[in-house]
Amino acid sequence: MIKKYLIALWLVLSIASCSSGKKFFLNIPSTSVQRTTGTEFFKTVAAWKWAARDSLAVQEILGGNIPSFLQKFIPVSSEIKDSMGIVHRAVFYVSPDYLAIGTDADWARIPLTPMAAQRIADSFHCFLPTRKMVDLIYEQATVKLEPVPMYAFRDSSVTMWQHHLIIEGQRKGRKGLIAGIKKDVVISGKISRDAKPVREAIYGWHKPDGKPIQPLYTGHINWWVDYSHGIRLIYRKIIVDGKEMDYIEVLKHPLYQKLLCDEDWCDFYKYAY
Repeated sequence: MIKKYLIALWLVLSIASCSSGKKFFLNIPSTSVQRTTGTEFFKTVAAWKWAARDSLAVQEILGGNIPSFLQKFIPVSSEIKDSMGIVHRAVFYVSPDYLAIGTDADWARIPLTPMAAQRIADSFHCFLPTRKMVDLIYEQATVKLEPVPMYAFRDSSVTMWQHHLIIEGQRKGRKGLIAGIKKDVVISGKISRDAKPVREAIYGWHKPDGKPIQPLYTGHINWWVDYSHGIRLIYRKIIVDGKEMDYIEVLKHPLYQKLLCDEDWCDFYKYAY
């Protein structure tokens, strides 16, 4: 009798562990072609403008040129209380660092326009974060680094490369979910309400006190990209109260949307870049 009870208990615990320990990986195409390293990429695009750099970056990333450590996503949790005081929880899965090109031995973070970022996210069944999600990622990050602003040639490839090297000097090989190093390109309803057309939304770059340098901002035209921008991929399947949901379902839900969004209007899934 005791043996049967222990077996039953083991099964329950095993099932619970499997359901709560869900893992997501990017489905990266395999390639036998030698990969372009991060150093080589930035040498190639050193004098290029944004459109050419974007084009090559998208080609490389969609071709599978992403370091392997970026392919295993990390869970981040969110919770809210409804009007009855009932707690609702969500778990969303994020890339451990900002989008990068290269091998595990030689890679580099690559800032992109939101259009390029959206194309990559769609191709990998992902989406870009909201402002609230950026805050949650920072709160739960295991590696939090102080922002390093740069002031000259902000949109040049050379500055982007230099900023990546500065971050790596700060990181000193530490692993895990990293934050505080970039402003995030985010999805936001503020874009659709901005008086000027074709905007992009950026937010974040948290200081050690947890306050972001960059408030939610839509002042840049959508092709502007500089060294401080980062692309964080979020897997589009969210676990809400133990149930797997697509992020659009969550953002459409009058209650659950508050798990991912802190804006008055959370309908910005309609306004993809």
